[in-house]
Amino acid sequence: MIPTAGTIPTIYLKPGEQYFAVSPAIVSTVLGSCVSITMHSPEHGKSAICHAVLPEEIAPGEPFRYVDSSIAAMLRQFDRHGIRKNALEVKLFGGADILAPGKNGFREMTVGKQNFLRAKQIINREQLNLLAYDVGGTRGRKIFFHTQSGLVYLKRLREVTR
Repeated sequence: MIPTAGTIPTIYLKPGEQYFAVSPAIVSTVLGSCVSITMHSPEHGKSAICHAVLPEEIAPGEPFRYVDSSIAAMLRQFDRHGIRKNALEVKLFGGADILAPGKNGFREMTVGKQNFLRAKQIINREQLNLLAYDVGGTRGRKIFFHTQSGLVYLKRLREVTR
C-alpha cells in the first residue's frame, strides 16, 4: 500500500517533465499516448521517472518531452551518482491509442505505439533490466511511483483525466 500523502511528499509530474529522487516521494502522473519510464536503484535508494510525449527529440531545449533524450538524461543522472545502469530496475507504462481510428478504420503506427516501441528499443540497446511494463491498449493510465521502494501502482482510466 502507498503511504498516505501526509507521510512523504507527493509530486505530480506533467508531460515533458522528469524527476530524480534522492529521498522518498510519491510521484504520480496521467498517461495517454505518452510514456513514463521509471528507474530505481534498490542498493542506493535513488529513483527517476519521466513523462515523455514523443519518441525522438526533434528540437533541443526540452529533452524530457522525448523518450530518447529522457532515458539518456536519466542514465546520466544515475551515472553522476556513481550508479551503473546494470544496477537499475526499469519499468515502462503508457503508450495508449486514445484517438479514434483513421478513416479506413485502422490504427496504424500511432504516437502511443511509437513511444513505447522507442522506449523498448532503447531499453534493449542499453541492456537495462526491464522488470515490468504495461503499454498500449486504448485506455489511459494513472500511475503512482513510490521512489523509495521502486513500486509502481497503476490505475486504468476510462478517460484521460488528471
